[in-house]
Amino acid sequence: MLFHVRMDVRIPHDLDPEVRADLVAREKAYAQEVQRSGRWPHLWRVVGEYANVSVFDVESNDALHDLLSGLPLFPYMDMTVTPLATHPSDIDAEGPQVAAGVAVVDGRAR
Repeated sequence: MLFHVRMDVRIPHDLDPEVRADLVAREKAYAQEVQRSGRWPHLWRVVGEYANVSVFDVESNDALHDLLSGLPLFPYMDMTVTPLATHPSDIDAEGPQVAAGVAVVDGRAR
């Protein structure tokens, strides 16, 4: 299942700088681990904001919740989650494999 997630980060300004640095380092390590697993195939910054937009490819709503709540910065984030489905005008969706509303093109879910 594919999900579009916008994450707005709101770290308190009075958070101890050492705690903040530790949180940010753990966040980066966790995010890179999830990306390497293939469950976080797209990650972009939002220009001018401490925010990102991402696409997650996970088995279920519960799997997404577990993944997101495992983010070290989760307590400091506002998130908007949108489930995604194949668009009927998507030329890649006409490819050889379309399952459960997710097109598989060159081995990657789209």
